[in-house]
Amino acid sequence: MPHRYLQELTSASVVAAQQRYGSRPAIARMVAGWDTDAMLGADETAFIAERDSFYLATVGENGWPYLQHRGGPPGFLRVLDPTDGHSVLGWADLRGNRQYLSVGNLGTSPRVSLLLMDYAHQQRLKIIGTARVTDVRDRASEGLLDRLNVPGQPGKVERLITVDVHGYDWNCPQHITPRFSEAELADALAPIRDELTRLRADNHALRAQLHGHALPDDQRDRDSHEY
Repeated sequence: MPHRYLQELTSASVVAAQQRYGSRPAIARMVAGWDTDAMLGADETAFIAERDSFYLATVGENGWPYLQHRGGPPGFLRVLDPTDGHSVLGWADLRGNRQYLSVGNLGTSPRVSLLLMDYAHQQRLKIIGTARVTDVRDRASEGLLDRLNVPGQPGKVERLITVDVHGYDWNCPQHITPRFSEAELADALAPIRDELTRLRADNHALRAQLHGHALPDDQRDRDSHEY
């Protein structure tokens, strides 16, 4: 269910497009029954805590949109305490290529869009909100830095970014190609590795029986690399 997501994004030109392609009556009926609360729920909070990356869209004063990838350890994007009836997201922003396109855009317009992907389970969460940038050199950053900094994360934290959530929506899983991270593959392949280890041990035992004696240690080591 889109929580205030379509209500926030449906402009006059969007309505005109819906009317042109015949979807406006159905969209209007659906939107009328949707929840207007934009507070993130337990499912959204858990999903965000598991993500190791997201895409951030901003718009500059010249009108061009800019899309940037942000990555880090799972949970580097955090759900903070609500503010003025809004859920709040935040992350410690590291020094990158020093182009500062997103940061510069936020100086003109605080409006952002976030796209969080779970390719393995074919899920995606879309979030819109307004962002605030806090320089870590400012005294106002002291308490916030403690909450957003990820110990041991490589890189220099230059600023802290928080987002007041204005709407969110779980997107349709259609056309999401399943992809898996190294950690996800390790978990998925663990049973296969365990089974392979057991089969190798069984094979060694059977070979020893066929030869009528236990295999020498060096032979056992060589056999373990044959399969």
